[in-house]
Amino acid sequence: MSHTDTPGHNAGTDLVTEASATSKSRTTMSTWTTRPETTQDVPAIRQILLAAFPTAEEAGIVDALRADSKAWIDGLSMVTTAPDGTPVGYALLTRCRVDGKPALALAPCAVLPSFQRTGAGSAAIRAALDVARAMGENLVLVLGHAAYYPRFGFVPASRYGIRAPFEVPDEAMMAMALDGTRPVPAGTIQYPAAFGV
Repeated sequence: MSHTDTPGHNAGTDLVTEASATSKSRTTMSTWTTRPETTQDVPAIRQILLAAFPTAEEAGIVDALRADSKAWIDGLSMVTTAPDGTPVGYALLTRCRVDGKPALALAPCAVLPSFQRTGAGSAAIRAALDVARAMGENLVLVLGHAAYYPRFGFVPASRYGIRAPFEVPDEAMMAMALDGTRPVPAGTIQYPAAFGV
């Protein structure tokens, strides 16, 4: 979850992702604009992470990932923006490995509290996965809520013979092949150092 000091800037490849809102008390959007983060987005992304999580740990992980040239991949740090262009949602894919072979880790994903349950997070995740697919990446891993991530195509990683390097419920460690025609490596996940595992 690290990136270099020069985060990917791809303003010409903005993506619009459809998302439906279900909460009456939240901002309602029928479409979201998503794009890779720019250097100018870094403070806003930090604020999203600080607002969405109870501690600054995730923000620190992202900062460390930005500094890790082996983990960071330009273009795979995705923001969802409000109509005024302000980042309100975030999803990050960084390099990890399974049995020494390249894969991507999806984490963290976050949305400002006032925009949660509006599709902003889903839009950032879908956009990041689309860009990863276009880059020729295949295997994506996520440790998260088993009721949330299957909507994107994730299944228990154990179906591929993939396991976390620590104890975790089987349904929480998930994997997705972006190209079902390509082989998926089996084995233990090796995360970037920033994750501390």
